[in-house]
Amino acid sequence: MNELRKDPLLNRWVIIATDRAGRPHDWPRGSSGSSKSDPRNCPFCPGNEKHAPGPILEWKGGSHEMPDSPWSLRVVPNKFPALRVEVELKRKGVGMFDLVTGVGAHEVVVETPEHGVGFGELDLDQAALVFKAYRERIGDLMRDSRLEYVLAFKNEGFGAGASLSHPHSQIIGIPVLPLRVEEELAGARTYFNTKRRCIFCDMLDTETMMRDRLVYQNDGFTVFCPYASASPFETWVLPRTHQHDFTTVTDADLSRLADAVQTVIRRWHKALGRVDFNFLLHTSPNHALFDRLCPGVQEHFHWHIEMFPRITSTAGFEWGTGFFINTTAPEEAARVLRETVA
Repeated sequence: MNELRKDPLLNRWVIIATDRAGRPHDWPRGSSGSSKSDPRNCPFCPGNEKHAPGPILEWKGGSHEMPDSPWSLRVVPNKFPALRVEVELKRKGVGMFDLVTGVGAHEVVVETPEHGVGFGELDLDQAALVFKAYRERIGDLMRDSRLEYVLAFKNEGFGAGASLSHPHSQIIGIPVLPLRVEEELAGARTYFNTKRRCIFCDMLDTETMMRDRLVYQNDGFTVFCPYASASPFETWVLPRTHQHDFTTVTDADLSRLADAVQTVIRRWHKALGRVDFNFLLHTSPNHALFDRLCPGVQEHFHWHIEMFPRITSTAGFEWGTGFFINTTAPEEAARVLRETVA
């Protein structure tokens, strides 16, 4: 049985997920990640649907629909979930420690029927369809009052933590507020209480004015390398207007978001080689819990996507101190990405 345990010293939660130990891997232990998987054995490929749980959501007729595929995008429950919807929510004390039963949701977004394409290679409509799936599933999961937060994220490539090579991303709903999100919310609230302005909107204004960390803009989104980037070529994507809740994004802006994210990935690949990467979506917590979890979040928070190419690894200094050593200044990273034509 999976469960969440709280570290009483660092105030962070850890999921103990023994159920995931048996999940399949396209890259065997000790692999460099260079081996190619066989679509015939892929549970996400058309024709192999019986090897994955039944769909929560399935769309047809997308731009990447293959002749032998009855679908263009699917969302299925993770066969080896970190957390499960069926579990009863219980909060326990175990001596001095806190424990929460492993209630939650763990879903897989199968982004396209095509086995061998990366997110940057999808055409724009298909990439927008992926973000539309995030919007629909996050909105639905937030109706479950047991879940305090829902995170959508993508691991592309062996070096980014992907276990299967078919294009997919994941959505996890959890019964506690993650420490990383809690810190963002607290920092944004403190800034707003002092200045009566959204810190993310001020970031946008500053980066647009200074331009030395600016990477790309379209009608809906601004892309920049953060001032205190923790890793080389870390890149953030923010809506240009104040929006705290990703589930309210329009279809038109989903297309603009897809354009912004794909532009970053394609420029990474052109400038750095075909790097593995992660991106994650930070939106506001469960709507029903706003007043308890983050009062005033509508004013002080701004949803965004954080993107990281995996060109360095976390080592002893980072683990021991919480400091990150970034060998590429964000100004230089942004210059490279601005000047890269992909």
